[in-house]
Amino acid sequence: MSHIAPGEQLDHYRIDGLVARSGMASIFRATDSRTGRKVAIKIPHPEVESDPVSFDRFRREQDIGTKLDHPGVMKVLPQDPERSQVYMAMEWVNGRLLREILKDQGKLPPERAVKIALGIGDALDYIHRNGIVHRDLKPENIMVDADDRVKLIDFGIAGQEGARRLTFAKLSQLMGTPDYISPEQVKGKRGDARSDIYALGVMLYEMLTGEVPFHGANAFAIMNDRLVNNPVPPRELDAGISPQLQEIVYRALERDPKNRYGSAHELAWDLAHQDQVGVSERSELHDWKHRRSPLHRQVLFYLMLAAIPIVVFGLLLYVARHS
Repeated sequence: MSHIAPGEQLDHYRIDGLVARSGMASIFRATDSRTGRKVAIKIPHPEVESDPVSFDRFRREQDIGTKLDHPGVMKVLPQDPERSQVYMAMEWVNGRLLREILKDQGKLPPERAVKIALGIGDALDYIHRNGIVHRDLKPENIMVDADDRVKLIDFGIAGQEGARRLTFAKLSQLMGTPDYISPEQVKGKRGDARSDIYALGVMLYEMLTGEVPFHGANAFAIMNDRLVNNPVPPRELDAGISPQLQEIVYRALERDPKNRYGSAHELAWDLAHQDQVGVSERSELHDWKHRRSPLHRQVLFYLMLAAIPIVVFGLLLYVARHS
């Protein structure tokens, strides 16, 4: 773990106190002694620095964060090349994680859910236009302030145009979080901007209903559920959700990315102009009670997952013999 006490000086930052600690890093609130500005300092744990995969994730977040400049994206401050140890300085945001808000309230009024989703959609539109795909959108990676303005955080597994592809060793990290991963990512594809739109659709469903659309006893079952079943219609869980808002959720959650919103801007426009959204007579509104769990698909799915380590080992052996 990262050990640093309040009052200690880290280069030109005075540490005020520990804010959070995860398996990857510790986050401290600090004051820039040059400007008096409050900042967040993220220090990776020693085991993260010694692990190439985890440390690459930390550097990826830092690299992308310094290039983006949008009110809906957590800003990473320029790094001093002479800093005394590895850390990341970020803007300080007074707010709470969306996950904490949902834990406290269960679900949000439609108006508030729409406002938060609009903020996320605007930030997504910006990063997508700048060649970035987040790939791990979830309530744990959304900061919300007292006025429900949002900031996207944690770009550790984000994709960037022109950047090298992640190696097979990082395949597990590419999968994102089971509740929010898109169907195409479940099938092993890298995912693009439409995968972020799918994740936003899941979060909008969760904000409106208090639960995620797909369920299962474990991560594999959750991912399989989204491939073969339809979620409970939001209006079945809360009749106060308008048909137009429910339609927007369905368009974001389309199983085939070609049928999904083509951009975050399109999704945000519909959220802001719900009176102009046409409502489709969808089969999903009627057949959601018919739960499918084909044995052969389950077996094939688990066999594919079990084969991943074998394929990785074979590729590494091939490279070793031909390098």
